[in-house]
Amino acid sequence: MPAQHRQQPIYLKGQEIFEITAKIIDLIPDSDDILSHVKGMMLEDAAMLSVKVSGAEAGDLYDIRMENAAIIRKAARDLGTHCTTLEMYGFTDTQYLVLIREALEAYKLLFREWVQGFDPWNYVLDDWGLFNPPGITPETGE
Repeated sequence: MPAQHRQQPIYLKGQEIFEITAKIIDLIPDSDDILSHVKGMMLEDAAMLSVKVSGAEAGDLYDIRMENAAIIRKAARDLGTHCTTLEMYGFTDTQYLVLIREALEAYKLLFREWVQGFDPWNYVLDDWGLFNPPGITPETGE
């Protein structure tokens, strides 16, 4: 039986984005070095959208969840940027890129809702000071 997080809308949308991305990048010719490089980055970023949801849900603690959320945000933004890169470097099937962009917009809405559900008081002090609940500092520990 799959883990419960695999039924969450954000996880499922991430899987959908990965599948869309995989199909679109199959259209990129391997003979183009630049586009082939972008192809690899796109697949990696698309995979992060579900992988890091799994990591956040497994970690449960606020700082772990927020760290994974930041990685997801970066991967989603980079995936959108890669679409523009494909357009700039001569990818011929640009009409399909709208599918990724629209899915990312829907994912963003699910992401916001998901992050709002994080319990900031279920935490371990982040001594780097980046992912502590509001008002908690490494210096004071509270």
